Amino acid sequence: MLLRGQHMSVRLSRLCAAVSPFVLVAMSAQAQDVVLPEVVVSAPSPIQRPGTATPGDTLQGTLPVVTDQFATVTVIPNEQLRRNGGATLGDLLFDKPGITGSSFAPGASSRPIIRGLDVNRVRIQENGIGANGASDLGEDHFVPVDPLTADRVEVIRGPATLRYGSQAIGGVVETFNNRIPTTIPWRGFSAEFRGGMSSADKGYDGATLLDAGAGNFAVHADAFGRTTQDYRVPHYPYLTTPDAADLPNATQPGAFNGRQPSSASLSRGGSVGGSYIFNEGYLGLAVIQNSATYHIPGAEPESNNTRIDARQTKVLTKGEWRAPTEAIDALRFWGGFTDYKHNELGLADQSDLTSDGVRQTFTNKEQEGRIEAQLAPFNLRFAALTTAIGIQGGYQKLDAPSPDGIGLWDPNNNSRIAGYMFNEFKFSQSTKAQIAGRVEQVNLSGIGREFDAGGLIASTAVSPRYTPKSASIGLIQDLPLDLVGSITAQYVERAPKPAELFSGGGHDATVTFDKGNPNLGIEAAQSLEVGLRRAKGPFRFEATAYVTKFKGFIYRRLTGNTCDDAGVCGAGAGELNEAIYSQADALFRGAEFQSQWDIAPLGSGVFGIENQFDVVRATFSDGSNVPRIPPVRLGGGVYWRDANWFARVKLLHAFAQNNVAAMETTTPGYEDLRAEVSYTWKRDKPALDELSEVTVGINGTNLLNQDIRNSAAYNKDEVLMPGAGVRVFATVKY
Repeated sequence: MLLRGQHMSVRLSRLCAAVSPFVLVAMSAQAQDVVLPEVVVSAPSPIQRPGTATPGDTLQGTLPVVTDQFATVTVIPNEQLRRNGGATLGDLLFDKPGITGSSFAPGASSRPIIRGLDVNRVRIQENGIGANGASDLGEDHFVPVDPLTADRVEVIRGPATLRYGSQAIGGVVETFNNRIPTTIPWRGFSAEFRGGMSSADKGYDGATLLDAGAGNFAVHADAFGRTTQDYRVPHYPYLTTPDAADLPNATQPGAFNGRQPSSASLSRGGSVGGSYIFNEGYLGLAVIQNSATYHIPGAEPESNNTRIDARQTKVLTKGEWRAPTEAIDALRFWGGFTDYKHNELGLADQSDLTSDGVRQTFTNKEQEGRIEAQLAPFNLRFAALTTAIGIQGGYQKLDAPSPDGIGLWDPNNNSRIAGYMFNEFKFSQSTKAQIAGRVEQVNLSGIGREFDAGGLIASTAVSPRYTPKSASIGLIQDLPLDLVGSITAQYVERAPKPAELFSGGGHDATVTFDKGNPNLGIEAAQSLEVGLRRAKGPFRFEATAYVTKFKGFIYRRLTGNTCDDAGVCGAGAGELNEAIYSQADALFRGAEFQSQWDIAPLGSGVFGIENQFDVVRATFSDGSNVPRIPPVRLGGGVYWRDANWFARVKLLHAFAQNNVAAMETTTPGYEDLRAEVSYTWKRDKPALDELSEVTVGINGTNLLNQDIRNSAAYNKDEVLMPGAGVRVFATVKY
């Protein structure tokens, strides 16, 4: 279609609330009551006994399973999700300390980057199961998890990530929603309508979410969609302007329609799910569909009319059984079955419009499951011990055929099985420690391709096997003045992924000829993180510093040569950039800081200031720079809020990124000015036919209309981020 248009589990004494440390919305105006709370890493959703809860009541039957902040956690609550309006997880998290997005196609394909780590080191999942699309196989691929239907997003770092897999060295981005219901609406039925309009891309988005239940059964259904046109940019996007003839939207160099060419997108989807809920737990299942059709921005994709048409069908299931025995407090499981496919479409011959068709196809059939037992607390005399033990397994089959000759890779498959254990030692109310470990077995099978300057010379069946082993330890200590200190250390091994091993073909969307290496070894990372935070009082802050040393860091290296579709590479040999998966030792170090200070009452609310800072520096052992690292960023702003209103103005400055790798260009700095105003009305105890909540608002991004290039993006030289724009939005709940 052509466009225009949870979850390290430990028992503690209470269930902590999870809210964003930066945006506290619709709270009491008294500063002493406003806190930056301990963050729930991934607690199971509260389960209530059917029919017992009404608004404002304490949930019955809640299992208090939380994890304290042994490492940095970023939480985006529902209110902030609705105000932000990001179309992708990368867009949503782009301005958070320590996080950016790949922004290959802003609004359509932008994957989160955490502390300079992306793709195979950042796991994206929905309700405990991986997104399992193809976004970790190429920066141009969309993530089949849309924030429009999310109720909360968490970015988890540190020891808790080991329960999800070694592919989460950088962190886990977890999206929570009610597609598998865990509660029954107190009125028996609830409905929510979300929508918005944006000016920069002439976009529209909307979602309907329905929940119902009676007795022991609950059902959920949702549907969403969003559409955008080519988004507005301040100036011509290409640093090096291609020939006018190669640009359908241009009549001469520098002349265009004021928008980023080839950036329109369309996405839609929905789900149906249901659960059986009982006093000791629940059992549920959901069927989810996601689809997206979007153009790839950039000079070469524009000239070839490159676009992607993607579809995914996913079945998720999860459940929980509490107190099955005296020795086990709870058993939980998660399962997912995914069928994903996308076609990369475009012109085989720029001079022949009839040559438009499929240039590359990606398919991913994947199954994943995890079962976990939380053991009953055990008194060690010197500490209270809580243990969780789990087993995780999965199978994936990939293919990427091409009608033009050799595909990006031949059919390949991989299987993985892992066991993990988490132990938390509570020495006192103020001192806790956490020790975790994980062992995996990863088996892959595929075709390794070997090239020389003349092209493909050999294709050999290979079946590499890896046994990654990982461990972590953390300590958290309460300090005077409501301060909390933490220190965590990790050793994490990661097996190479199929794309890193078996690639050997052209990838039109990224304009690269990717060459994998079937001889790649395990990647190992040693990390140390220290943190200090204050979550109470009018001044709240969090400061973190970290260092990660990689042995055998795997990355995609641009050589400076170009290749044709057959893999013949050299200076000027073709239109595809040669990209070789390579391995070298590397060192990442960085720091993050964020604070919020409620200065004084003002009118019916409170006025305050906030600021943030983040930096990451990444180099190889020879002193050269790791490619595509985010810049140093510094920002701050002012806010005012009361029980209903929230207003904020914030400026984020990104410094120029001059620490670049070979064959990579520098990126200029920029200022991103943002502002927002929203109003929320809530009814305490609505009747069955009454509204319960309404939120309306407007926000603006890049209000200085600056040229913003993302130094972590592969196509930064050809793609500008959207220019000045505003978005109006509304949420209505029954």
